[in-house]
Amino acid sequence: MNGLFTLLPEAVVTTVADSKDLILSELAGLFAQVYDLQRDEVLERMLEREELGSTGFGRRIAIPHARISGLKRPVAAFMRLEAPVEFDSADGMPIDLVFGLLSPDGAGAAHLHALAAISRMMRDERMHDDLIEAPGPEVLYSLLSNVIERDAA
Repeated sequence: MNGLFTLLPEAVVTTVADSKDLILSELAGLFAQVYDLQRDEVLERMLEREELGSTGFGRRIAIPHARISGLKRPVAAFMRLEAPVEFDSADGMPIDLVFGLLSPDGAGAAHLHALAAISRMMRDERMHDDLIEAPGPEVLYSLLSNVIERDAA
């Protein structure tokens, strides 16, 4: 989708997942299905990253991320939760938006640049509100892709 990472329309969903474990499990499944990855490896890597510290960045957003061997370029997935979920976030608030990122094992700088771009986009309160109010995955993808393409220009 842009120079930093790929976000495909089918990687944008809504979910009723109601726990951190379920969110990470569903996110791993989404990455596996959309980007033809191994679900168990994705989940294991995301859980390893969570052990270092929660990826609940605050402002009701989590950005689970990991590095995966064999991946060609960073890929992303987005989930809007039907109800807020506790995620051990930095600010103690439950989350309602999840923006996952997977990068190749050796992509140190590229991974950090992609994380920074996602973080900037998700810090925008109007964007957060628009994502919460969007009627479904198609509109969610449109909102996200418009910002990503604008920022890439």
